[in-house]
Amino acid sequence: MLYWLLTRVSNKLRLSGPESWSVRPRHIQHALTARLRDSSDMDVFNGIFVFEEYAALRDLGNVLLVLDLGANVGFSSTYFLNYFPKSRVLAVEPDERNLAICRINLQAYGDRARLLHGAAWGERIRLSLSRENFGDGREWATQVKKLHDGSVGDIQAWDVASLIEMAGGAQIDLLKVDIERAELAVFDENAKRWLSKVRNICIELHDQECEGAFFHALADFDYELERSGELTICRNLRARVGRLPAETHSEEKTYTC
Repeated sequence: MLYWLLTRVSNKLRLSGPESWSVRPRHIQHALTARLRDSSDMDVFNGIFVFEEYAALRDLGNVLLVLDLGANVGFSSTYFLNYFPKSRVLAVEPDERNLAICRINLQAYGDRARLLHGAAWGERIRLSLSRENFGDGREWATQVKKLHDGSVGDIQAWDVASLIEMAGGAQIDLLKVDIERAELAVFDENAKRWLSKVRNICIELHDQECEGAFFHALADFDYELERSGELTICRNLRARVGRLPAETHSEEKTYTC
Protein backbone atom coordinates (compact mmCIF):
# COMPACT_ATOMS: atom_id res chain seq x y z
CA MET A 1 0.00 0.00 0.00
CA LEU A 2 2.87 2.42 0.80
CA TYR A 3 4.42 1.81 -2.61
CA TRP A 4 1.01 2.42 -4.22
CA LEU A 5 0.68 5.77 -2.40
CA LEU A 6 4.20 6.84 -3.38
CA THR A 7 3.49 5.86 -6.97
CA ARG A 8 0.26 7.88 -6.96
CA VAL A 9 2.01 10.97 -5.61
CA SER A 10 4.88 10.68 -8.08
CA ASN A 11 2.45 10.19 -10.93
CA LYS A 12 0.37 13.24 -9.97
CA LEU A 13 3.44 15.44 -9.50
CA ARG A 14 5.01 14.10 -12.71
CA LEU A 15 8.20 13.23 -10.91
CA SER A 16 10.80 11.09 -12.64
CA GLY A 17 10.39 7.39 -12.13
CA PRO A 18 9.56 4.14 -13.94
CA GLU A 19 7.24 4.20 -16.94
CA SER A 20 5.18 1.27 -15.69
CA TRP A 21 4.28 -0.53 -12.48
CA SER A 22 3.63 -4.20 -11.78
CA VAL A 23 1.24 -4.93 -8.92
CA ARG A 24 -1.00 -7.77 -7.79
CA PRO A 25 -4.16 -6.45 -6.10
CA ARG A 26 -5.71 -8.44 -3.30
CA HIS A 27 -7.88 -11.34 -4.55
CA ILE A 28 -6.31 -11.10 -8.04
CA GLN A 29 -4.39 -14.19 -9.11
CA HIS A 30 -1.77 -12.60 -11.37
CA ALA A 31 0.15 -9.32 -11.28
CA LEU A 32 -1.02 -6.45 -13.46
CA THR A 33 0.94 -3.91 -15.46
CA ALA A 34 -0.03 -0.23 -15.34
CA ARG A 35 1.55 2.69 -17.16
CA LEU A 36 2.61 5.64 -15.02
CA ARG A 37 3.46 9.31 -15.62
CA ASP A 38 0.67 10.92 -17.66
CA SER A 39 -1.30 7.73 -18.27
CA SER A 40 -4.90 7.18 -17.15
CA ASP A 41 -4.05 3.62 -16.04
CA MET A 42 -3.74 4.50 -12.35
CA ASP A 43 -7.15 6.20 -12.37
CA VAL A 44 -8.69 3.08 -13.89
CA PHE A 45 -6.81 0.92 -11.38
CA ASN A 46 -8.10 3.01 -8.47
CA GLY A 47 -11.69 2.82 -9.63
CA ILE A 48 -11.65 -0.95 -9.97
CA PHE A 49 -9.29 -2.19 -7.26
CA VAL A 50 -9.23 0.58 -4.64
CA PHE A 51 -12.75 2.02 -4.78
CA GLU A 52 -14.23 -1.33 -5.93
CA GLU A 53 -16.67 0.13 -8.46
CA TYR A 54 -17.63 -3.37 -9.66
CA ALA A 55 -18.23 -4.78 -6.16
CA ALA A 56 -22.00 -4.52 -6.68
CA LEU A 57 -21.70 -7.25 -9.34
CA ARG A 58 -19.95 -9.85 -7.24
CA ASP A 59 -23.15 -11.55 -6.11
CA LEU A 60 -24.20 -12.35 -9.68
CA GLY A 61 -24.67 -16.08 -9.96
CA ASN A 62 -23.56 -18.48 -12.68
CA VAL A 63 -21.49 -16.02 -14.72
CA LEU A 64 -19.93 -18.11 -17.47
CA LEU A 65 -19.45 -15.60 -20.30
CA VAL A 66 -18.54 -11.91 -20.05
CA LEU A 67 -18.39 -9.45 -22.94
CA ASP A 68 -16.14 -6.52 -22.01
CA LEU A 69 -16.70 -3.63 -24.43
CA GLY A 70 -14.04 -0.98 -23.95
CA ALA A 71 -11.61 -3.26 -22.13
CA ASN A 72 -8.90 -0.56 -21.91
CA VAL A 73 -5.82 -2.27 -20.36
CA GLY A 74 -7.72 -5.31 -19.09
CA PHE A 75 -8.27 -4.38 -15.44
CA SER A 76 -12.04 -4.92 -15.64
CA SER A 77 -11.62 -8.21 -17.52
CA THR A 78 -9.11 -9.37 -14.90
CA TYR A 79 -11.52 -8.43 -12.12
CA PHE A 80 -14.29 -10.51 -13.69
CA LEU A 81 -12.01 -13.48 -14.38
CA ASN A 82 -11.05 -13.61 -10.71
CA TYR A 83 -14.42 -12.96 -9.07
CA PHE A 84 -16.24 -15.24 -11.53
CA PRO A 85 -13.76 -18.15 -11.64
CA LYS A 86 -15.82 -20.23 -14.09
CA SER A 87 -16.15 -17.41 -16.59
CA ARG A 88 -14.62 -16.70 -19.96
CA VAL A 89 -14.15 -13.11 -21.14
CA LEU A 90 -14.19 -11.64 -24.63
CA ALA A 91 -12.45 -8.25 -24.30
CA VAL A 92 -12.82 -5.66 -27.07
CA GLU A 93 -10.52 -2.62 -27.25
CA PRO A 94 -9.89 -0.26 -30.21
CA ASP A 95 -6.76 1.62 -29.07
CA GLU A 96 -3.56 -0.31 -29.84
CA ARG A 97 -1.76 1.50 -26.99
CA ASN A 98 -4.22 0.04 -24.51
CA LEU A 99 -4.34 -3.25 -26.38
CA ALA A 100 -0.63 -3.90 -25.85
CA ILE A 101 -0.98 -3.58 -22.06
CA CYS A 102 -4.27 -5.47 -22.05
CA ARG A 103 -2.58 -8.40 -23.78
CA ILE A 104 0.09 -8.49 -21.06
CA ASN A 105 -2.51 -8.39 -18.29
CA LEU A 106 -4.69 -11.14 -19.75
CA GLN A 107 -2.10 -13.57 -21.08
CA ALA A 108 -1.80 -15.50 -17.79
CA TYR A 109 -5.48 -16.51 -18.05
CA GLY A 110 -4.92 -18.51 -21.21
CA ASP A 111 -7.99 -19.47 -23.20
CA ARG A 112 -10.31 -18.03 -20.54
CA ALA A 113 -9.58 -14.58 -22.01
CA ARG A 114 -9.83 -13.61 -25.66
CA LEU A 115 -8.80 -10.14 -26.82
CA LEU A 116 -10.10 -8.42 -29.96
CA HIS A 117 -8.56 -5.32 -31.49
CA GLY A 118 -11.63 -3.40 -32.53
CA ALA A 119 -14.75 -1.65 -31.34
CA ALA A 120 -18.42 -2.19 -30.64
CA TRP A 121 -20.93 -0.36 -32.86
CA GLY A 122 -24.45 -0.78 -34.23
CA GLU A 123 -23.22 -2.59 -37.36
CA ARG A 124 -20.13 -4.19 -38.85
CA ILE A 125 -18.14 -1.25 -40.17
CA ARG A 126 -14.67 0.33 -40.32
CA LEU A 127 -14.27 3.28 -37.95
CA SER A 128 -11.65 5.91 -37.20
CA LEU A 129 -9.88 6.32 -33.86
CA SER A 130 -10.08 9.69 -32.09
CA ARG A 131 -7.78 10.41 -29.16
CA GLU A 132 -7.98 14.16 -28.64
CA ASN A 133 -11.54 15.48 -28.64
CA PHE A 134 -13.18 13.77 -25.66
CA GLY A 135 -12.63 13.87 -21.92
CA ASP A 136 -9.08 14.62 -20.83
CA GLY A 137 -7.49 13.16 -23.97
CA ARG A 138 -5.74 10.34 -22.12
CA GLU A 139 -5.97 6.65 -23.02
CA TRP A 140 -9.25 6.02 -21.21
CA ALA A 141 -10.98 8.69 -23.32
CA THR A 142 -10.26 7.15 -26.75
CA GLN A 143 -13.29 7.26 -29.04
CA VAL A 144 -14.21 5.66 -32.34
CA LYS A 145 -15.95 7.70 -35.04
CA LYS A 146 -17.87 6.90 -38.19
CA LEU A 147 -16.38 8.60 -41.24
CA HIS A 148 -18.74 10.56 -43.47
CA ASP A 149 -16.40 11.55 -46.30
CA GLY A 150 -16.50 8.19 -48.07
CA SER A 151 -13.16 7.03 -46.70
CA VAL A 152 -12.67 3.79 -44.77
CA GLY A 153 -11.46 3.78 -41.17
CA ASP A 154 -8.68 1.58 -39.84
CA ILE A 155 -10.56 0.13 -36.85
CA GLN A 156 -12.86 -2.85 -37.32
CA ALA A 157 -16.15 -2.55 -35.46
CA TRP A 158 -18.81 -5.18 -34.85
CA ASP A 159 -22.40 -5.14 -33.73
CA VAL A 160 -23.04 -6.93 -30.44
CA ALA A 161 -24.89 -9.78 -32.15
CA SER A 162 -21.70 -10.57 -34.09
CA LEU A 163 -19.60 -10.34 -30.93
CA ILE A 164 -21.91 -12.76 -29.11
CA GLU A 165 -21.49 -15.20 -32.00
CA MET A 166 -17.71 -14.74 -31.90
CA ALA A 167 -17.72 -15.37 -28.15
CA GLY A 168 -19.18 -18.79 -28.86
CA GLY A 169 -22.05 -18.57 -26.42
CA ALA A 170 -25.82 -18.47 -26.78
CA GLN A 171 -26.02 -16.07 -23.85
CA ILE A 172 -23.92 -13.27 -22.36
CA ASP A 173 -24.13 -13.44 -18.58
CA LEU A 174 -22.54 -10.02 -18.08
CA LEU A 175 -22.24 -7.27 -20.67
CA LYS A 176 -19.86 -4.53 -19.47
CA VAL A 177 -19.88 -1.34 -21.55
CA ASP A 178 -17.55 1.65 -21.26
CA ILE A 179 -17.12 2.96 -24.80
CA GLU A 180 -17.04 6.78 -24.62
CA ARG A 181 -20.42 7.62 -26.19
CA ALA A 182 -20.35 4.81 -28.76
CA GLU A 183 -23.26 3.45 -26.71
CA LEU A 184 -25.40 5.71 -28.94
CA ALA A 185 -24.60 3.40 -31.85
CA VAL A 186 -24.58 0.11 -29.91
CA PHE A 187 -28.02 0.71 -28.39
CA ASP A 188 -29.75 1.78 -31.57
CA GLU A 189 -32.87 0.09 -32.97
CA ASN A 190 -30.84 -3.00 -33.91
CA ALA A 191 -30.13 -3.68 -30.22
CA LYS A 192 -33.49 -5.40 -29.89
CA ARG A 193 -32.08 -8.25 -32.01
CA TRP A 194 -29.56 -9.26 -29.35
CA LEU A 195 -30.70 -7.88 -25.97
CA SER A 196 -32.69 -11.05 -25.28
CA LYS A 197 -29.33 -12.90 -25.21
CA VAL A 198 -27.97 -10.75 -22.36
CA ARG A 199 -28.65 -11.49 -18.68
CA ASN A 200 -27.01 -8.52 -16.93
CA ILE A 201 -25.61 -5.18 -18.11
CA CYS A 202 -23.10 -2.87 -16.42
CA ILE A 203 -22.61 0.36 -18.36
CA GLU A 204 -21.06 3.79 -17.95
CA LEU A 205 -23.39 6.27 -19.63
CA HIS A 206 -21.51 9.39 -20.63
CA ASP A 207 -24.31 11.95 -20.90
CA GLN A 208 -28.09 12.33 -20.97
CA GLU A 209 -28.29 11.53 -24.67
CA CYS A 210 -26.53 8.22 -24.09
CA GLU A 211 -28.78 7.48 -21.11
CA GLY A 212 -31.87 8.18 -23.19
CA ALA A 213 -30.73 5.87 -26.00
CA PHE A 214 -29.86 3.09 -23.57
CA PHE A 215 -33.15 3.05 -21.70
CA HIS A 216 -35.11 3.42 -24.93
CA ALA A 217 -33.43 0.24 -26.19
CA LEU A 218 -34.48 -1.53 -22.97
CA ALA A 219 -38.11 -0.37 -23.21
CA ASP A 220 -39.40 -3.87 -23.97
CA PHE A 221 -37.49 -5.49 -21.09
CA ASP A 222 -37.86 -5.79 -17.35
CA TYR A 223 -34.83 -5.63 -15.07
CA GLU A 224 -33.64 -4.62 -11.61
CA LEU A 225 -31.94 -1.24 -11.84
CA GLU A 226 -28.99 -0.24 -9.63
CA ARG A 227 -26.47 2.60 -9.57
CA SER A 228 -22.90 2.12 -8.39
CA GLY A 229 -20.85 5.29 -8.67
CA GLU A 230 -20.79 6.18 -12.38
CA LEU A 231 -22.10 2.74 -13.35
CA THR A 232 -25.66 1.81 -14.29
CA ILE A 233 -26.45 -1.85 -13.64
CA CYS A 234 -29.43 -3.70 -15.07
CA ARG A 235 -29.83 -7.16 -13.54
CA ASN A 236 -31.91 -10.09 -14.69
CA LEU A 237 -32.85 -8.65 -18.07
CA ARG A 238 -35.94 -10.36 -19.51
CA ALA A 239 -38.53 -9.63 -22.15
CA ARG A 240 -41.45 -7.70 -20.71
CA VAL A 241 -44.91 -9.15 -20.37
CA GLY A 242 -47.32 -6.36 -21.32
CA ARG A 243 -46.44 -2.73 -21.90
CA LEU A 244 -46.36 -1.14 -18.42
CA PRO A 245 -43.88 1.71 -17.85
CA ALA A 246 -40.36 0.58 -16.96
CA GLU A 247 -40.51 2.32 -13.57
CA THR A 248 -43.19 -0.08 -12.35
CA HIS A 249 -41.08 -3.10 -13.24
CA SER A 250 -37.73 -2.18 -11.78
CA GLU A 251 -36.34 -1.46 -8.36
CA GLU A 252 -33.50 1.05 -8.23
CA LYS A 253 -30.73 0.65 -5.72
CA THR A 254 -27.77 2.96 -5.27
CA TYR A 255 -24.32 1.92 -4.10
CA THR A 256 -21.47 4.23 -3.14
CA CYS A 257 -17.87 3.39 -3.94
